[in-house]
Order: sequence, then structure tokens, then C-alpha cells
Amino acid sequence: MEVTGKIIQKLEPVSGTSKAGTQWSKQEYVLETIGDAYPKKVFFDFFGERAQQYSWIEVGQEITLSFDIESREYNGRWYTNIRGWKAERYVPTAQQGQAGEPPYQAAPAAPAPAPAAAPAGGADALPDFNRSSEDDELPF
Repeated sequence: MEVTGKIIQKLEPVSGTSKAGTQWSKQEYVLETIGDAYPKKVFFDFFGERAQQYSWIEVGQEITLSFDIESREYNGRWYTNIRGWKAERYVPTAQQGQAGEPPYQAAPAAPAPAPAAAPAGGADALPDFNRSSEDDELPF
């Protein structure tokens, strides 16, 4: 899943040692969505090596975050985490053309098909609807 927003808070890094003796670390952030009528705040983290990989993220930056949602039960209560796995600097579409990237352009429309040729005379000839009423040959 993805969300785009502005970082409004960067919390202190957290680290520790697991029961198995493995070192771990995580970096937590709060992002406020942009482009929504009612912006939402999203609390997420990067865990392990990604915490250092995305240490460039600071308060005020606009990013597009790719993340997974996971929930777990502990002592009869459920907890949900939003775990980031990729972040990219957000560049609005209007600025992409200025940054050297071409803006999105729709593919050109296909030409309209040519009208079919009318059959030449005989019983299978199509009526000419452009004739005047004076040329009408109907008997009634």
C-alpha cells in the first residue's frame, strides 16, 4: 500500500536486544496526508536496517511511503503496526517537468475510420438522405 504526505514528527530512535540476543532498532514517524479534503495522521516505523537506510527523512519533508499493515494479539488486546518498507521524496506532477522528467501525456487518439463506400446502383443501393423533398419518388 502507499500513502503520500508530509512528515510532521520524527521520534527518537528505539533499539534493544531480542530474547535470542539479536540487536534491533526502529525509527518512528508521524505523517500527515496531503491532497485529501480531510488530512489524516499516520504513525509508522522503519525496522532494522531500513531504520538507518531512511535516516534522511526529516520533519517537513513530503514523501510517498510504501508500507505493510500487520496486527497481533497480546494479552487479549490487538495492536496494529504500519511498517514502512520504502520511502521516496514526493515531487508534485507540476514540478516533474521542471526537474527533467516529462509530465504524463496521454497517447494520441487513433484516427476515425473512413466511411464505407456506398454500393453502386441497383436494388442494393443505399437511399440518398440529402435529396430534397421534390426529388422524392414515393407514390403516396
